[in-house]
Amino acid sequence: MLMFYRQLLHLYPATHRQQFGEEMLAVFLEARSDNTKRKLLARIVFNLKEIMGLIRGACEEHLHDAFGPDLEFSIPTRSFVMRNGFRFPKTTAVLMTLILAGVIVAIQRGEEIATSLPHVNPPIGPIQPVHSTLWPPIVLVLIVFYAAGFAGWAILFALRRSGVHRLAQMSEEVK
Repeated sequence: MLMFYRQLLHLYPATHRQQFGEEMLAVFLEARSDNTKRKLLARIVFNLKEIMGLIRGACEEHLHDAFGPDLEFSIPTRSFVMRNGFRFPKTTAVLMTLILAGVIVAIQRGEEIATSLPHVNPPIGPIQPVHSTLWPPIVLVLIVFYAAGFAGWAILFALRRSGVHRLAQMSEEVK
């Protein structure tokens, strides 16, 4: 496999191969050594991915040499991979469309069920507003905590333990 990988490196342009060839070979050897403990099928998949990546990379480099480095491909060369220009994987739009279709189908079925049921329940009258009972306890709790904090500050002030008095004492000692 190593000889085959070295032969495939010759698909790259000469300048790219001279600049990055040894580094690419070293990275492949390291990845292959990490892959030797896996099963045979995993090793075959690894080698196929490396070969395809090498061929694709060589094609891209030749296109960049021919048309410039700022060439953007209109057809994506990778599937389901996030790139810098995108926030979500490509499958997000498909999944969101499927979810929307599911919601629409559920609403339609719910309407069908609602129309098929007999109207045995009498209509509900107007709903009366309910006054909130949450605000008085919240205000009471805030008043209690504010009073406790004020009492603690008053005790510290009386004992001359607050930071203001300590700083005042320190400045008098320095003079």
